[in-house]
This record gives sequence, structure tokens and C-alpha cells, in this order.
Amino acid sequence: MTVEIDREGRLHGIEEWDGALCEELAGGLTNRTWKVTLDDRTAVLKLDDSPRSEPFNSRVAEAEIQRIAAQNHLAPNVLYADEASYLTEFVDGSSWQRSCLDKPGNLELLAAALKRLHALPLTGRTFDSTVAARRYVAESGSADRALVDRSAKILQNRRLPQNLCCCHNDLVAENMITTPDLIFIDWEYACDNDPFFDLATVVEHHQLAEEQVERLLNAYFNGDGMRWREQLRAQQQLYLALLWLWMASRPDTNSDELAAVGVRLTSCS
Repeated sequence: MTVEIDREGRLHGIEEWDGALCEELAGGLTNRTWKVTLDDRTAVLKLDDSPRSEPFNSRVAEAEIQRIAAQNHLAPNVLYADEASYLTEFVDGSSWQRSCLDKPGNLELLAAALKRLHALPLTGRTFDSTVAARRYVAESGSADRALVDRSAKILQNRRLPQNLCCCHNDLVAENMITTPDLIFIDWEYACDNDPFFDLATVVEHHQLAEEQVERLLNAYFNGDGMRWREQLRAQQQLYLALLWLWMASRPDTNSDELAAVGVRLTSCS
């Protein structure tokens, strides 16, 4: 089956949605994305140029994980998936931004949702940071070679814990929506990982203050969060190494922003 959008902006190839009107959305880094409308139904369609490979899930594997998350009220429903097409329910809600993490109660709301996410069944695929590292290093071009080597070494020396769980692995604020429940979108990296990686992503990507880190950990660990501070710190370093390599691999990265992440990575080493 071929899923396509014609010149008139109508969807073809998904039987229940044939003839739906499509409005292209901005923001997709590795695919094109449309808002799809048919009668009173609305969905989000992602089309890839080719089937996905690691560090991404295949679209079919992503759908399997997201369907389980949706059953547990943690994600939108998946309506259709093949190797290069992904159609999910459009949800009305408030998309988060960095500032949402500063609002009273939101860190606690996020911690509660994360505990439910980490209790989902294992996916059967384990996060392999070395696969992403090799890809990003190969594409890093003229980036600071000392930081390339430092980042790659951090990722290569990583040791997975025994308590692997289902993780989202891309918990940036833009992937969070209150509906009013807190749900997560963009499950393309989701797989089995150290639960502290999800927490570290929240902390480092949004540069939370130490008081916020303490609140997040205490909410996640029922008041006993600071006992786990060192485990979180190790995953913060891992996330920064991965983030720096990803940014270095992209031609549109702002050099000042890359340098700033490099300073943070060096300071936490």
C-alpha cells in the first residue's frame, strides 16, 4: 500500500481516511507531518522518505509501544502504521514549553506520569547509545574533535542497569501535552532503558535548577529522591554527550548553542 497526498492536499492510501484534507505542519526534523481532517475526525500523519533504522524504532515497532501507552492514557491512539507512514489521533490539549516546568505542581504531575510510563511492559528492544554515537560522530564534520572523542567515550563506556524499563527517551517539553491528563507524543525512540535517562533528559534539556531537580526526584521516589542523586547525575552526563553529538551532526545547529552544551558537558565530566 502506498500512502500519499495529492496536489489538492487530499490523503490517499489509508482506506478509512481516503479523501481527507491535509494541512502540512512545521517542526518535523526527520519526516513531513500533516494535520488530517475528514468530517468531524482529525489526525496527525507522518510520512518518511524511507523505512527507519536505529536509533529510531521502525514505525511498526513504534506503533506497538504507543498503542500500549495509549491504553494506559499516556499517548494518543495509533490509527495506522506501516514502514513509512504513521497516523495517530489528534488530541486537543495544551502543549508544554520549557516555562511549564516552572509552574506549581507540574514537576509532580510529570513525575507521576513517568512512574506510570516506566511501569509499562518491556518493549524487547534495548537502547544502544553506541549506535547513535557512531551515526552522529560520522556526521559531525568539523566539530571540536576533543569533544567528539569525549562524548563518544562517555557513550561507549555506558553500562546498562539490571532494572531496565520502558522509556520514552525523548522527554522534551514539546513532546508533552495536558489533555487534562499528561500524555506524551513522538515515541520514535521509545525502548527499554535506564529510567534515570528519562529523568536526566527532563533535567538537562530544560536546565532545571537544583531545587527543581530535588522536587522531581522526591515526587518520583515518594519523598526519598535525593538518595538517587548520583545515579541521575551519571545519566545527565550521558544525555549531554548524546545531545552534543546530535547537535554537532546537524548543519543547522547554532554554534553558540553547541558551545554552551559543550561547556555543560565538560563541567559535569
